Order: sequence, then C-alpha cells, then structure tokens
Amino acid sequence: MSSYRQILYHIIFCTKNSEKTLSLTHCDELYKYIWGIIKEKNCVLYRINGMENHIHILSDLHPGIALANLVRDIKTSSSLWLKNNPSFPHFNGWSEGYAALTYAYRDKNMIIKYIKNQREHHKAVSFIEEYRKLLEEFNIKIDERFFHDICLLQRRNSCSVPSRVSPVVIHI
Repeated sequence: MSSYRQILYHIIFCTKNSEKTLSLTHCDELYKYIWGIIKEKNCVLYRINGMENHIHILSDLHPGIALANLVRDIKTSSSLWLKNNPSFPHFNGWSEGYAALTYAYRDKNMIIKYIKNQREHHKAVSFIEEYRKLLEEFNIKIDERFFHDICLLQRRNSCSVPSRVSPVVIHI
C-alpha cells in the first residue's frame, strides 16, 4: 500500500533583532539561493517573499525531511551566504526560532497571494503586528518577551505589549 500526504507549510522567520538588513533591491538573489536549498531537500517551493527584516516561505516538505531540519538548513546556509555577499553588508544573522503554520492545499493560492503582496501589505501593517495576528489566528500562545524585546530594540513607542508573559513560546 502507498502512503500519501499533502502538507503546506507557511514558514516565517526574521533577521536578528528584527533589524532591516535585507536589501529589497537584492532579495531576489537571496530567494533564489533559498529555493536551491529547498529544491536540494526534494521539497517544493510555492512562493517566497519578504521585507527587509523577515521572510515568508510557502513550501511542501518531502516526507523524509523534518520541518525543524529544513528551517535550520535554510537559516544556516543562507546566513553564511548573506554574510559573504556584498549586496547585504548589514546582515548579522537570523533570529532564533520561526513560525510554521499549516494550510490545506485548497488554501494554497490564497497564501501565495498573501506572500506575494508583502510589500503592499507592510505599508499598513508592521512585521510585529502581522506576526502576532498570524500566531493568534492559529491559537498559538505567544511569548510576550519576544515582542517586548523587539519593541525595545526598535525603540518603537507605538509598540503596545501586554504586561503578562505566557509560559509557552514560539518565537523568531
């Protein structure tokens, strides 16, 4: 008997301290590099895009590949590549962690459109607001320390952070 599966992962991770170190002018080079990593792992990339401080990936994983290993390999390899690429002189690493949200195949085009329209989307919504909303939509408990730390680092007076700290964490 054969085994079948179809799982779409929407993977999101950001730069260290959510700093804007990814040049939008040269991001296509980075996306092609990451696509190569995904392809090498026999996974399928449906869409990749992002902003100066984060990346969104929509991918189907090969059944023999663990999600954590794929994200680790993408972040490790691309970090080395970015640090040696003169087009990204200010890049100093990726933040720890990531978010990986699963979607049904019927939602694929909706998520592709969402990822494709990142630049337009972020004219009105910050990464922190976007990330928080996605986690809340999936009922994922948020480590408020992550948001507090990013707000302090970015010195954003408009960042509102609740005073409670949740014990369960998914952070980037």
